[in-house]
Amino acid sequence: MDCPVCHNPMIVLELEMVEIDNCTSCGGIWLDSGELEQLFGDENKANLLIDSFNPARDVKENMHSCPICLKKMEKIRTSESADAVIIDRCAKHHGLWFDKNELHHLLVTNTLDKEHRIVKLLSEIFAKDNEVRND
Repeated sequence: MDCPVCHNPMIVLELEMVEIDNCTSCGGIWLDSGELEQLFGDENKANLLIDSFNPARDVKENMHSCPICLKKMEKIRTSESADAVIIDRCAKHHGLWFDKNELHHLLVTNTLDKEHRIVKLLSEIFAKDNEVRND
């Protein structure tokens, strides 16, 4: 699968049985539909988070194409707060695109994962990935 931002091939990283597509060039992350729910390990919590997403209007960011269907994705605001992250969501519900550090920011500022279990897992996997690339 190619990155929707820089169009380089992405690598697949496995995190607790969830495959995360990662672009090693720009640092973006693609989560297929249902993978955020799997990361949370609690469909209700994940759905609460996803249901809080709203269309982001008047955003100056470039539009990206879904790496699956190649249609333009919609810009989504992850909350109404001033530090909300703007992510890309496939209109056909194929998945979510997070630019570098957006998934981390979303998870750190979200109160549904109070123990930051997912952030810790992501930190571990990306630390290991960086070690491999630096060897």
